Amino acid sequence: MMGLTMDSFFVLLFGTILLRPYVFAFLLLYLFAAVADMGWRRTLLFTLVGWGVAFAAESLSIRVGIPFGLYHYVPTTVDQELWIAGVPFMDSLSFIFLAYASWTLACLALLPLSREGNGWRNFSLPVQGRLGAPVFLLTVVLFVLIDIVIDPVALRGDRWFLGQIFYYPEPGAYFGVPVSNFVGWAVVGSTIMILFALLERRVTDEPPRWAAQLPLRPLYGPGLYYIVLGFMLTVTWMIGEKTLFLVGLFIYGPLTALLATTIVMRLRQGQRSLGENLEAREGVMLGGGMPTNGRGSLPAEAVWKDLNPN
Repeated sequence: MMGLTMDSFFVLLFGTILLRPYVFAFLLLYLFAAVADMGWRRTLLFTLVGWGVAFAAESLSIRVGIPFGLYHYVPTTVDQELWIAGVPFMDSLSFIFLAYASWTLACLALLPLSREGNGWRNFSLPVQGRLGAPVFLLTVVLFVLIDIVIDPVALRGDRWFLGQIFYYPEPGAYFGVPVSNFVGWAVVGSTIMILFALLERRVTDEPPRWAAQLPLRPLYGPGLYYIVLGFMLTVTWMIGEKTLFLVGLFIYGPLTALLATTIVMRLRQGQRSLGENLEAREGVMLGGGMPTNGRGSLPAEAVWKDLNPN
């Protein structure tokens, strides 16, 4: 960054967007999903934490090999896109939306679903447990699993439009990727989630009003996860890495079937609970009473409701 003027900074940033439009498309999808889910301030916090942790990890790894193992970036695009201290700017951005997508998919898999009212829009997850230990552990697992698909394909960037941007001095056992890389992803994913859990308590924020009109908000983050996965599997097939493609299907086929079954079952349980609740309320009102909360209908709660009283 030394000697970089403001004009050249924006030129390189614009060049980054032109050179890596798919990364910024994923980033925009993440921003939309995260803001609708938890508001602007928490989204900004998650973005800063995610990028900061990822950039620090990559900076250390290209110098001392921690936490991903030693690798080197190839500065072939240093005059076309933004690099910071030897790290391509776009590379650290990927960790942000992958961490958020993994987290929201873990929430969808582990937390109870509920549909409130008769409309299909009123679909929500509870706030409690979103940063608990079970969700945390599954988030890290999902975060590492998607890199099992991504990193070998990125390593072969010279065979698609990514370009050859990095290499390992000592190729690893998994399609050229060392096991230390996946250990590093687990460390980075854990660090992002721990820091966010510690800091988000200080942020007072709720989703914007327009988000309340959006249907099925809990599916946006998990949808992003599978969009990225589908993109990478498509590239894997296009470059002729059929074995790697089959490995990806072997991992995500059973996992996706299990997740889908779990989600459908929990949604049905939520519908049954809703039906029982409505019957109980009707019985109370027919008996001349009023609902205990003083309201005659079930409200649709926000996906993320601020628990701070101030």
